Amino acid sequence: MSKLHPEAERRVSTLELFFDLVFVFTITQLTVMLAHDLTFATAGRVALIFIVLFWMYGAYAHLTNQVPPDRTSRRLLLLLGMGGFLVCALSVPRAFGDTGAGVAFGLGYLLVVVVHGALYSRSHGRNVLWYAIPNCLAALSVTAAGPAVGVVAHGLWVVALVLQFVTPHVARLAPGRADGDAAVELRSQLGGLDPAHFVERHGLLLIIAFGESVVAIGIGIGDMAMSVGVAGGTFLTLALVAALWWTYFVRDESAAEAAFRGTAVPDRFALAMRAFYYAFLPMLLGIACLAAGVKKVLPHLGEPLHVAPAVSLAAGVALFLAGEVAFRATLRLRPLAYRAAAVPVALLTVPVGHLLSGLAQLVALVAVVVAMLMAEDRWAAASDVSADPEEQPVPAGRQWTGHVE
Repeated sequence: MSKLHPEAERRVSTLELFFDLVFVFTITQLTVMLAHDLTFATAGRVALIFIVLFWMYGAYAHLTNQVPPDRTSRRLLLLLGMGGFLVCALSVPRAFGDTGAGVAFGLGYLLVVVVHGALYSRSHGRNVLWYAIPNCLAALSVTAAGPAVGVVAHGLWVVALVLQFVTPHVARLAPGRADGDAAVELRSQLGGLDPAHFVERHGLLLIIAFGESVVAIGIGIGDMAMSVGVAGGTFLTLALVAALWWTYFVRDESAAEAAFRGTAVPDRFALAMRAFYYAFLPMLLGIACLAAGVKKVLPHLGEPLHVAPAVSLAAGVALFLAGEVAFRATLRLRPLAYRAAAVPVALLTVPVGHLLSGLAQLVALVAVVVAMLMAEDRWAAASDVSADPEEQPVPAGRQWTGHVE
């Protein structure tokens, strides 16, 4: 991962990586859920579940950045939180429509929230209540959705989303009504992030999520006999995943760390929310959507696809790129136009898969992303884009094509 100031950096621990592996199992379960029923209704439920879960993943990323799991009591509590995420993941496929699974999901999520609050109180003291209480209310809302059905169940999930949306505003603004100094103190606490560790943590999460797409290749092939066509299809799928990897890790990761280093501490929390929560949501959902499409497409590479698998493939790429556009816009990285233009072009590959074949759509999607990357390279060469002179230079071999404005 990117390293700009080695003397001030803390690396992601193996326990944090272990935690991320458990969390990504929820993405695997969501992929299975979507692949089993490729409909807009299921896609909506997948989005609801993932947004709720990713909120607490982000909360734990902030937590371990500020409260490292470097002693026994913290490690044990973090392992307990992992257990809560595992319960949630196992309950995902039947979280809607099955009372037992729905309640189990909610209780597992409540455990995740309580452990987070207990650990965060080590550094934030009573200030933790400003976001621990809304998080607990969101978990209770999800738990109440377990025995509910239809509109009521979905409404309770939406309530949880609303509570999560307002929590950062409550945490940053509520203390200020009584004491302006307390508001600044809390903003500084929330924004006291180690940039290298925080960026690396999310990069590792993205890598593990990409691994889910690679696993989807093997699941999609199943017991199929290896042939030239199958080998070509798997190679194209890997090429597509690799091209999406390229868009973030070669171009944006180092620039993101530089942007955080150049941001005042009280303002880092808001920047982290916009870049690594709101922008990462479509990126990770796109990977899950792409993986679900791959599972459906690989057994039928040479055939015209049904609309749903073709949409899943195209939407997966489009969602990831849309998230990348939001990520770059938040951090003021350039260029944006090529990635923004690639989003609708990726969606236009749906007729290619539906009328021609899955193989043809994979070729088209690879061509879209690779053409976008090549255009950005030409733009960078022509514009001679570099980092702001006041920023520290990037070590050799870790260059980016954008810059922080």
